[in-house]
Amino acid sequence: MPTSTHQDKESTMTVKVAAVQISPVLYSRAGTVARVVRKIHELGKQGVEFAVFPETLVPYYPYFSWVKPPYTIGSDQLLLLNESVIVPSPETDAIGEAARQNGMVVSIGVNERDGGSLYNTQLLFDADGALVQRRRKLTPTYHEKMVWGQGDASGLRAVDTAVGRVGQLACWEHYQPLARYALIADGEQIHAAMFPGGLGGEDFADQMEVAIRQHALESACFVVNATAWLDDDQRAKLAEDTGGPVGAFSHGWFTAIVDPEGRMVGEPLTSGEGEVIADLDFTMIDRRKRLMDARGHYARPELLSLRIDRAPMAPLHERGARADTAGQ
Repeated sequence: MPTSTHQDKESTMTVKVAAVQISPVLYSRAGTVARVVRKIHELGKQGVEFAVFPETLVPYYPYFSWVKPPYTIGSDQLLLLNESVIVPSPETDAIGEAARQNGMVVSIGVNERDGGSLYNTQLLFDADGALVQRRRKLTPTYHEKMVWGQGDASGLRAVDTAVGRVGQLACWEHYQPLARYALIADGEQIHAAMFPGGLGGEDFADQMEVAIRQHALESACFVVNATAWLDDDQRAKLAEDTGGPVGAFSHGWFTAIVDPEGRMVGEPLTSGEGEVIADLDFTMIDRRKRLMDARGHYARPELLSLRIDRAPMAPLHERGARADTAGQ
């Protein structure tokens, strides 16, 4: 946890942030990373210090799993596996270098390949380009269980960065109150939220708004939320490739910034590519927490508390000497 001096200093900060609504380059890791790098440079020219990109933007969200029956998705899964991101890799290096060149903290969602498995992963790059957090979505949602493995709680924490203390959650993790409270209790000041965009209908966008505004209000932090855009050609291509209706990929966009009072900062972006940019005044965090600090004076830890196992999950646990050195 930061010291009280550190927090007092940060409480007077103003940070320029961007919630980015951007399209992937369908079926292309290299193409999507190049788009992300260009966007980071564009935002850097505007003085943006912190940017949030959508869930599994690189290389693209597995829309096929939303509409195709399980027995038909083998080739889709293999393509996604081959185009997904290894961490670290030249792709993560490229994003980190763009962050470094622009002095920008960047939160982005990727499909992470680990051997023969895929994970819904959030990467957080500090302003010096260093990868300071890699966390995997705890539980894939509904159809996503056919694509991604489960994450663990090793990354369920807030991280000190050049723009303050940042926490990250993906999509329906915002519907898990204990996951959210883990970040609240860890003192996050800016929350990076990301959803896929392009599925779930108008109800999904409405629910997304409720979720991020509620988290901002409960945590007394700023929430920067990003969803991925799909243009007409991309929606038509997904419909052709999956056999699903175009309408299945035509809703669910809500890119926005929320302040610690649960109020929208500027206008949300619900169609088209672009970004919502705002200056965050960190004194608002203190003003909100003066009234209700869910991790401090408003908490009752002797009655209600959260237990977290942050040990990384591993398929192999070794104990004792290696077999090939035994007896030497």
